[in-house]
Amino acid sequence: MLHVRVPATSANLGPGFDCLGLALDLWLDVRARAADRDRFAYRGEGAIPDTPDNLVHEGFRRGLAALGRTAPAVAVEVDNPIPLARGLGSSSAALVAGAALADAWSGGALTREGVFQLAASLEGHPDNVAPAVFGGFTVSAPRAEGGYATAVLALPPGWRLLFGVPDFDLPTEQARAALPATVDRADAVRTAARAALWALAVARDEPELLRTASLDVLHEPYREALVPGLREARASLREAGAHAAFLSGAGPTVAAVVDEATESACRHALAGFVGARGQVLALRSAGGYEVVRAGPTEHLGERPADDPT
Repeated sequence: MLHVRVPATSANLGPGFDCLGLALDLWLDVRARAADRDRFAYRGEGAIPDTPDNLVHEGFRRGLAALGRTAPAVAVEVDNPIPLARGLGSSSAALVAGAALADAWSGGALTREGVFQLAASLEGHPDNVAPAVFGGFTVSAPRAEGGYATAVLALPPGWRLLFGVPDFDLPTEQARAALPATVDRADAVRTAARAALWALAVARDEPELLRTASLDVLHEPYREALVPGLREARASLREAGAHAAFLSGAGPTVAAVVDEATESACRHALAGFVGARGQVLALRSAGGYEVVRAGPTEHLGERPADDPT
């Protein structure tokens, strides 16, 4: 049996559309074992049909296919505390889990970098996938030759992360459909400058820079109609002393970077945004996915390349 843990993630972080991401200490837990046919059992947030037509199996099959191998039949058990379609990287975590299983199954032939490139290709953008794979704060950019280059920084230990998770979902496809096809040059300049400042704020441990670095004109204004109370929540968080307040991923979750002195007031602001049926999560930065061999891997149907037995 193989056991994979993949962190939740927050992407965009305001202006870093499709390029900035954070790994969060909230973990998708996936176990896979040999079976007579593909099986899928799901527990956790939301509802996923118990069929092999799911993102974990897809990532597993595509990972082995990239190596020229045929995926064996596996039974997959999932425990998922990550809210679905809330902007916390649930789909990326599932794809990364499947690709990581394929890498472990192949004896590391895919590699962690290969898991990243494959999952980012399947997802269509790297902003959630990169922190799910590498952990920490990530910056990703398309390479001229294809694929993505990614750099990773550790989030400063004094930074605290709060997430206001409403009780409604917002599919990424719907949130992307709200965006214009072109942007004004001045908005493009503001966006590039602020995303660059985000990385410097992390590298220099200067969270006060985030009050400028987290401002967005590229996507959040167009998504306000899809997230009732978004504008007011951001304003309330800034008034409460948050260093940053932004839509997490495509939303509808609103995230804040705070410190010890402002955490309580910012929690209160987020509680007002999510209402009685939502939730406010306090999460730490996390590392990338982890794989644990919970038994002989040959039970999956084939002995991995690094198994000397």
